[in-house]
Amino acid sequence: MNCFEIEGGHRLKGEITPQGAKNEALQVICAVLLTAEKVTITNIPDIVDVNNLIDLLGQMGVVIDRIDRNTCAFTASDVNLEFLQTPDFKKRASSLRGSIMIMGPLLARYGKAYFPKPGGDKIGRRRLDTHFIGFEKLGAHFNFDAEDIFYTVEATQMKGTYMLLDEASVTGTANILMAAVLTPGKTTIYNAACEPYLQQLSRMLIAMGANIKGIGSNLLEIVGVEKLSACEHRILPDMIEIGSFIGMAAMTSSEITIKNAAVDQLGIIPMMFRRMGIDLQFVGDDIFIPAQENYEIDTFIDGSIMTIADAPWPGLTPDLLSVFLVVATQAKGSVLIHQKMFESRLFFVDKLIDMGARIILCDPHRATVIGLNKENALRGAVLTSPDIRAGVALLIAALSAQGTSTIQNIEQIDRGYQNIDGRLQKLGAKIKRY
Repeated sequence: MNCFEIEGGHRLKGEITPQGAKNEALQVICAVLLTAEKVTITNIPDIVDVNNLIDLLGQMGVVIDRIDRNTCAFTASDVNLEFLQTPDFKKRASSLRGSIMIMGPLLARYGKAYFPKPGGDKIGRRRLDTHFIGFEKLGAHFNFDAEDIFYTVEATQMKGTYMLLDEASVTGTANILMAAVLTPGKTTIYNAACEPYLQQLSRMLIAMGANIKGIGSNLLEIVGVEKLSACEHRILPDMIEIGSFIGMAAMTSSEITIKNAAVDQLGIIPMMFRRMGIDLQFVGDDIFIPAQENYEIDTFIDGSIMTIADAPWPGLTPDLLSVFLVVATQAKGSVLIHQKMFESRLFFVDKLIDMGARIILCDPHRATVIGLNKENALRGAVLTSPDIRAGVALLIAALSAQGTSTIQNIEQIDRGYQNIDGRLQKLGAKIKRY
C-alpha cells in the first residue's frame, strides 16, 4: 500500500495549473463509441480512473493512439461486443463506476449493451434506476440478472420520446443523451442535469453532427441523426481540483496562483469560498489567492450560522463539500455542512477530530464545524484515505498541521488527482511518496 508522508506547517507559493476534468473525461471518452471515425480528445487527466477507462475501450477493440500524456485519438470502427460477456470485461468495468456510460453509446449504435454492477467510491447509495428507466422510455428492454449482478439492455427499434427524469443524475443524463442522439425522432429530457461537463459533452456531440438544443438548462431536446462523425474536443480544467487548491491556499496561509482556471465555468464555487472569508481574485483566466493569516466565515443576514449544502448544478457540487469542511476547521466562526446527496461522505471527520478539529457529526448527512481561527493548529496524524475527495481533504489538513502526517491508501487520491505530490512539491510542500 502506497503512502504519503507530509511535514505540515509550511507555507506554499507559486503557480499551479489544474488538470483536465475527471468527470468530463469519463463522459466524453465513452462518447467516442458513437462513431466509427477518429475522435481526438486533449487535456485528458493522466489519472487512474481515466486510464482504466481508456484501457477498457482498448480491450473492446477501440484503436487508441496516445499522442502524448494528455492527448488521445480514438477510433471505434470495430467494437467487439462479445468481449462484453467475458469475465475480463466484468472485472474491469465493475471497478470503475464511470464506465457505466458506455451503455448509452452501445445501445444507440448497436442496439444492445451489457454491464456489471459498477464500483467506485464507497460514499453511500448511488442508484442506477434513472439510466435504465431512460433507456426503456426510448424503447429498450431491460433485464437484471440478480445472481450474477449483470445489467442488459437491448432494442430492435428505438424512438424519440418525452421523459421526466426522477432525479437530475449527471451520469444518467449523459447516458440517456448519448443514446438519444442516434435514436430516430425527437427526444425531450426534462429535469436533466446541466453541469458544465454535460454542456461540454453536448458541444462535443454537436461537433460530431448531433442535433441538441437546451444546453445549460434542465430541458434538453434531441433530434436523432443517422450517424456521427470525427471531431476534436478539449476537456475543461477540473473545478474540483481548482476548489481543492483554493482551500489548500487558505489553510496553509499561502500565496498561490491557479493558472488557466476557466473561471467563467466555476459557477457558485468562488462565491462560496468568499463566504468562507477567503480572498480570491480573478486575473484574466487565472485565480490569485493571496496569503491570509485568518479568514472568517460569513453568517446569514439574520446572524444565524452559515449552512453550506450541495445541490444539482448550478448549486454547489457535492465533490467539494469535503474541502469546505476541512477549510472550516481553521476559520473564524462556525458552519453547518449539509451533504444531502450521499450518506457516507462525512464519515472521515473522525480523522479530523483526531487531529484536533472541533466538529460535531450530527448525522450521516450533517456536520457542524467550530473553527479554530488558526489559534490552535491541527496535529499531525496517521490517516487513511476513504475516497477520492475525502483523501484530498485529509491531504490539505496534513499540509496545514503541525508535525508529520502519514496518509495511507493514497491509491484513492491517485484515482482523481494527477501527480499531486510532484505538483505540490513545486509549490514548496514537504510531501514524499513511499
